[in-house]
Amino acid sequence: MSGPGEAQVLPLHTDEDVVRLRKQVRESMIAMRFGLVEQTKYITAASELARNVLRYGGGGEGRIDYLRDGSRQGLELSFSDQGPGIADIALALSDGYTSGGGLGLGLGGAKRLSDEFRIDTTPGAGTTVTIVKWKLF
Repeated sequence: MSGPGEAQVLPLHTDEDVVRLRKQVRESMIAMRFGLVEQTKYITAASELARNVLRYGGGGEGRIDYLRDGSRQGLELSFSDQGPGIADIALALSDGYTSGGGLGLGLGGAKRLSDEFRIDTTPGAGTTVTIVKWKLF
């Protein structure tokens, strides 16, 4: 397992890749001493975003970065694809919105399960969604 300061980039092209990413996020959160509830919430958000990369972006990658900011440490996850992008971010973030047969959690749910949430999207050129979970130490 990588430690603080060492980013990991994982491919997201198959369901097995999503499982590997979830496992790595869980291991990272355990090492950082996040509680079970926080782990479950963040892994749920990560799973939704990783599946979006497969379903809507045609595959891509997930990146895990360890952050430190004063008296807190964080785990930053970025999910990138070269897909069609998101034409209407406000609509995509709205509760209950789905453009496919997903979990129904959607981007809005992933946002609520994270401490920070960013979307960088260009229609026709892909999307990167970044989430962060912080913990005081």
